[in-house]
Amino acid sequence: MTAFGPPPSHPVAETIFGVRTSELDSFGHVNHAVYLNYFEHARFEALREAGFPWALLGERGWAIFVVRIEVDYLAEAGREDRLRVRTWAASFRRTSMLLEQEMIRDDGSGTTVARARITAVWIGPDRKPIRVPDEVRAGLTETRG
Repeated sequence: MTAFGPPPSHPVAETIFGVRTSELDSFGHVNHAVYLNYFEHARFEALREAGFPWALLGERGWAIFVVRIEVDYLAEAGREDRLRVRTWAASFRRTSMLLEQEMIRDDGSGTTVARARITAVWIGPDRKPIRVPDEVRAGLTETRG
Protein backbone atom coordinates (compact mmCIF):
# COMPACT_ATOMS: atom_id res chain seq x y z
CA MET A 1 0.00 0.00 0.00
CA THR A 2 1.10 3.56 -0.62
CA ALA A 3 0.95 6.34 2.01
CA PHE A 4 -1.57 5.39 4.64
CA GLY A 5 -3.31 7.34 7.39
CA PRO A 6 -6.17 9.72 8.02
CA PRO A 7 -6.09 13.22 6.56
CA PRO A 8 -5.30 15.59 9.45
CA SER A 9 -8.79 17.10 9.71
CA HIS A 10 -10.87 13.95 9.13
CA PRO A 11 -12.57 12.21 12.04
CA VAL A 12 -11.50 8.67 12.85
CA ALA A 13 -14.13 6.23 14.12
CA GLU A 14 -12.99 3.44 16.43
CA THR A 15 -14.64 0.06 16.98
CA ILE A 16 -13.41 -2.60 19.42
CA PHE A 17 -13.68 -6.34 18.84
CA GLY A 18 -12.93 -9.28 21.09
CA VAL A 19 -11.71 -12.33 19.18
CA ARG A 20 -14.00 -15.33 19.66
CA THR A 21 -12.90 -18.93 19.49
CA SER A 22 -15.21 -19.59 16.52
CA GLU A 23 -13.19 -17.05 14.48
CA LEU A 24 -9.94 -19.01 14.74
CA ASP A 25 -8.61 -21.22 12.00
CA SER A 26 -6.85 -24.56 12.42
CA PHE A 27 -3.59 -22.74 13.19
CA GLY A 28 -5.14 -20.99 16.21
CA HIS A 29 -5.22 -17.46 14.85
CA VAL A 30 -8.01 -15.34 13.39
CA ASN A 31 -8.87 -16.60 9.93
CA HIS A 32 -8.02 -14.09 7.20
CA ALA A 33 -11.65 -13.89 6.02
CA VAL A 34 -12.83 -12.90 9.52
CA TYR A 35 -10.83 -9.68 9.21
CA LEU A 36 -13.17 -8.68 6.37
CA ASN A 37 -16.14 -9.09 8.75
CA TYR A 38 -14.44 -6.92 11.39
CA PHE A 39 -13.62 -4.26 8.81
CA GLU A 40 -17.16 -4.28 7.39
CA HIS A 41 -18.80 -3.93 10.81
CA ALA A 42 -16.42 -1.08 11.68
CA ARG A 43 -17.27 0.75 8.41
CA PHE A 44 -20.96 0.70 9.25
CA GLU A 45 -20.19 1.87 12.78
CA ALA A 46 -18.24 4.78 11.25
CA LEU A 47 -21.22 5.63 9.05
CA ARG A 48 -23.53 5.46 12.06
CA GLU A 49 -21.24 7.80 14.00
CA ALA A 50 -21.27 10.18 11.02
CA GLY A 51 -25.08 10.29 11.17
CA PHE A 52 -25.98 7.56 8.69
CA PRO A 53 -27.27 4.47 10.53
CA TRP A 54 -28.71 1.47 8.67
CA ALA A 55 -32.27 2.70 9.15
CA LEU A 56 -31.56 6.04 7.45
CA LEU A 57 -29.74 4.37 4.57
CA GLY A 58 -32.79 2.14 4.08
CA GLU A 59 -35.26 5.04 4.27
CA ARG A 60 -33.39 6.84 1.52
CA GLY A 61 -33.02 3.74 -0.61
CA TRP A 62 -29.23 3.97 -0.48
CA ALA A 63 -26.84 1.06 -0.59
CA ILE A 64 -23.07 0.91 -0.51
CA PHE A 65 -21.36 -1.68 -2.67
CA VAL A 66 -17.75 -2.62 -2.06
CA VAL A 67 -16.07 -2.89 -5.45
CA ARG A 68 -12.48 -3.28 -4.30
CA ILE A 69 -10.76 -4.19 -1.06
CA GLU A 70 -7.05 -4.49 -0.35
CA VAL A 71 -5.85 -5.95 2.93
CA ASP A 72 -2.33 -6.13 4.26
CA TYR A 73 -2.05 -8.67 7.07
CA LEU A 74 0.80 -7.56 9.31
CA ALA A 75 0.55 -9.58 12.54
CA GLU A 76 -1.55 -12.46 13.77
CA ALA A 77 -4.45 -12.10 16.18
CA GLY A 78 -5.45 -14.92 18.45
CA ARG A 79 -7.93 -16.17 21.03
CA GLU A 80 -9.21 -13.47 23.40
CA ASP A 81 -7.22 -10.66 21.76
CA ARG A 82 -8.95 -7.30 21.74
CA LEU A 83 -8.68 -5.43 18.46
CA ARG A 84 -9.36 -1.75 17.76
CA VAL A 85 -10.37 -0.88 14.20
CA ARG A 86 -9.85 2.73 13.17
CA THR A 87 -11.86 3.87 10.12
CA TRP A 88 -11.70 7.10 8.11
CA ALA A 89 -12.60 8.50 4.71
CA ALA A 90 -9.44 8.95 2.66
CA SER A 91 -10.97 10.45 -0.50
CA PHE A 92 -14.06 10.72 -2.67
CA ARG A 93 -14.78 10.50 -6.37
CA ARG A 94 -18.13 11.23 -7.95
CA THR A 95 -19.93 7.98 -7.09
CA SER A 96 -17.35 6.28 -4.91
CA MET A 97 -15.34 6.76 -1.77
CA LEU A 98 -12.06 5.37 -0.56
CA LEU A 99 -12.10 4.33 3.08
CA GLU A 100 -9.04 3.25 4.99
CA GLN A 101 -8.96 1.09 8.08
CA GLU A 102 -6.32 0.05 10.52
CA MET A 103 -6.64 -2.80 13.01
CA ILE A 104 -4.50 -2.44 16.13
CA ARG A 105 -4.03 -4.87 18.99
CA ASP A 106 -5.79 -3.12 21.90
CA ASP A 107 -3.35 -4.21 24.60
CA GLY A 108 -1.21 -1.10 24.84
CA SER A 109 1.43 -2.47 22.45
CA GLY A 110 0.15 -0.48 19.47
CA THR A 111 0.81 -3.46 17.20
CA THR A 112 -0.84 -3.00 13.82
CA VAL A 113 -2.48 -6.29 12.88
CA ALA A 114 -3.91 -5.34 9.47
CA ARG A 115 -4.64 -2.41 7.18
CA ALA A 116 -7.37 -2.17 4.56
CA ARG A 117 -8.33 0.11 1.69
CA ILE A 118 -11.89 -0.13 0.48
CA THR A 119 -13.43 1.41 -2.61
CA ALA A 120 -17.20 1.60 -2.21
CA VAL A 121 -19.82 2.88 -4.64
CA TRP A 122 -23.02 4.62 -3.52
CA ILE A 123 -26.16 3.10 -4.99
CA GLY A 124 -29.55 4.83 -5.28
CA PRO A 125 -33.11 3.54 -5.01
CA ASP A 126 -33.00 2.43 -8.67
CA ARG A 127 -29.96 0.21 -7.82
CA LYS A 128 -27.65 2.37 -9.98
CA PRO A 129 -24.63 4.40 -8.86
CA ILE A 130 -25.37 7.88 -7.56
CA ARG A 131 -23.17 10.80 -6.58
CA VAL A 132 -21.91 10.34 -3.02
CA PRO A 133 -24.34 12.62 -1.15
CA ASP A 134 -22.84 15.91 0.05
CA GLU A 135 -24.14 15.26 3.56
CA VAL A 136 -22.30 11.93 3.65
CA ARG A 137 -19.08 13.55 2.44
CA ALA A 138 -19.44 16.19 5.15
CA GLY A 139 -20.30 13.63 7.84
CA LEU A 140 -17.22 11.57 7.08
CA THR A 141 -14.78 14.48 6.74
CA GLU A 142 -15.81 17.15 9.22
CA THR A 143 -14.64 16.89 12.79
CA ARG A 144 -17.54 16.28 15.14
CA GLY A 145 -17.60 18.23 18.37
